Amino acid sequence: MVTFPDIKPVEIEIGGKKRSFDIDDPKLPNWIDDKSLSSGGFPYEKKMNKDEYAAELEKLQIELVKVQYWLQATGKRIISVYEGRDAAGKGGLIFVTRAFLNPRSARVVALTKPTEAEQGQWYYQRYVSQFPTAGEFVLFDRSWYNRAGVEPVMGFCTPEQYEKFLIETPDFERMVITDRIIFFKFWLDIGREMQIKRFHDRRHDPLKTWKLSPMDIAALNKWDDYTEKRDRMLEETHRSWAPWTIVRANDKRNARINAIRYILQRLDYEGKDKKAIGEIDERIIGAGPKFLK
Repeated sequence: MVTFPDIKPVEIEIGGKKRSFDIDDPKLPNWIDDKSLSSGGFPYEKKMNKDEYAAELEKLQIELVKVQYWLQATGKRIISVYEGRDAAGKGGLIFVTRAFLNPRSARVVALTKPTEAEQGQWYYQRYVSQFPTAGEFVLFDRSWYNRAGVEPVMGFCTPEQYEKFLIETPDFERMVITDRIIFFKFWLDIGREMQIKRFHDRRHDPLKTWKLSPMDIAALNKWDDYTEKRDRMLEETHRSWAPWTIVRANDKRNARINAIRYILQRLDYEGKDKKAIGEIDERIIGAGPKFLK
């Protein structure tokens, strides 16, 4: 198992009482486990049934294949950005969205930290170089929004760079829209107890330890800092031409189904089966920062 010698206990407040939790402890405390699903305002007491999820997902994935044929026939382009805290479920949502699409025209972009050369470029440049050509669907597993969350919280950018980003990004995204790229922005929202539970699973499951990075560990005691940056990001960059779609993601199955439905409902592709797509759960998905209040 991977060793993280610098892991420190996490302080979490529940019901006005502060508790300390050591992620190295193999046993997850009941006071985290019991609160994990309901944390962060998640509206349901149970997760989506596994069989129901599989049946719904298959119907949606069939519709996504139709979308890919439509993109190739029309030359239209799609960008879908997936943001959220660590362990919010971005990778899993991207995986099931792309699972049955032709990888030649459906790409996942998950950039590593910028090189020295990229650090000297226009901030958006390395992301723009990954934008879709005609007929492509590009899914960003994190994006230029690193500068609105991870970078300022962890000290990877200056305060001036952060403020500049918040001012410039709505105009940058207006250019995306005016170039007739279909553009989606998803924020996957989870509660603190759920994040800790997922980190704990990664820490003690030999098949998932690779998912727990030093950055995750460093973020464990920065929940409030990330919340502050999330809230400001949503307020400053939620625009009519590039709105944020918030997904309550404590239940990964429910989040995946509703996020894919959201995309499909907003595309006018050939052979669209509205019955197969179904209706979005408005308790799971909402528009902009008001949905979190």
